[in-house]
Amino acid sequence: MQKITFELDVYSFHIDFLGHVNNTVYTQWMEIGRTKLLEAIGMPLHTIFQQGFAPVLVQTNITYKSPLLLGDRVHVELWLSELRNASAVMQIYFFNQHQTLAAEGQQKGLFVDRQTMRPRRLQPEERALFLPYLIEQ
Repeated sequence: MQKITFELDVYSFHIDFLGHVNNTVYTQWMEIGRTKLLEAIGMPLHTIFQQGFAPVLVQTNITYKSPLLLGDRVHVELWLSELRNASAVMQIYFFNQHQTLAAEGQQKGLFVDRQTMRPRRLQPEERALFLPYLIEQ
């Protein structure tokens, strides 16, 4: 099984009044991660929309461990910890340049039909695309 990994820089607009990365930025970085996962499996968002379904977030949890600061380089790792017929759970870890865990999070997404906005089961061939990134804990 494999993980999606990428690097991010911390810029001044990420910093809050306490001098560390604002908690809302992690949610934005999670969006980048979800986009990279969908691209890696060959389903960029515009392709999914053409197929008539869309991933919709239903839950986000983040636990902050240590602050990220201006000038830090963030290493991000993500994978799926659960893949069901119409939903998935993504795990994501954020490390600083010293490999210290800064935060960990989970997001649950639901696949929905774009017309009805009701849950839509993944077809077997769609589900198979996600399997390389599934690491059950």
